[in-house]
Amino acid sequence: MNRKKFIKHTFWGFTGMSFLTALYSWQIEPFWLEFVKVKMPIKNLPNDLEGKTLMQISDIHVGNRFDYHFIIKSFKEASKLNPDFVVYTGDYVSTYKDEVQYYKLKETLNYSVKGKLGTVGILGNHDYGRNWSQIEVSNKISALLKENGINLLRNQSTEINGLNFIGFDDFWGLNFDPALAMSGFNKSKANIALCHNPDVCDLDIWGKYDSWILSGHTHGGQVKPPFLPPLLLPVKNRNYSSGKIELSNQRTLYINRALGHLWQVRFNVRPEITIFELQKV
Repeated sequence: MNRKKFIKHTFWGFTGMSFLTALYSWQIEPFWLEFVKVKMPIKNLPNDLEGKTLMQISDIHVGNRFDYHFIIKSFKEASKLNPDFVVYTGDYVSTYKDEVQYYKLKETLNYSVKGKLGTVGILGNHDYGRNWSQIEVSNKISALLKENGINLLRNQSTEINGLNFIGFDDFWGLNFDPALAMSGFNKSKANIALCHNPDVCDLDIWGKYDSWILSGHTHGGQVKPPFLPPLLLPVKNRNYSSGKIELSNQRTLYINRALGHLWQVRFNVRPEITIFELQKV
């Protein structure tokens, strides 16, 4: 093969691979759901909760940027797993420069996954509307969640069958009050904290808290080149991308990669629903 033919074949080969990669990132991976299973050892866990399952769903981002029927389909698949607990960790809509699509969210929540023992949720930054500053948006979304059987925690805690859920309101929103949220912490209980933005883990607010923190927000970056970190992460701490991370004071952070997406593109970061198996320490 002469030099001219080599260059021509190389060019078209590269172009073809680029096209296939773009097509995959746009039409396949954004809809290739992964159920991730994680062991969750918890201090003070009641004996009758050993082996129970807790499902985390995060960042469904219902709006105009991708077909929200994917979320409905995913909810149907997740419901077949019959989880004992379900937690939702924020960002139910996409609001950046978009009008909130309440009717789409309402339809989607008709299929929301419920736990046999309990279902709780928190808000994310997008649930506060444009620039995270519209309290009326958060109130409307809160009402829709409650109407669909999701116990919404806004700097509050609730105990269900001996499992104590501490729910932070969003770090970037209008109602963030970590002291109020942590007033529900009792070291003698089995505790799980729900906190949309993992950057909150680095604030000096945790005291003696020594259990799990479940977050979302990052989407794992949505695009992660092989052998490299994600290119874009909406957090100050770049270590907070996805998965299980051990923190100081025996805290364990888990960052869900999100079920939905801000834009319909994913590469090496599949959408995720997490299934934790509760264990005694």
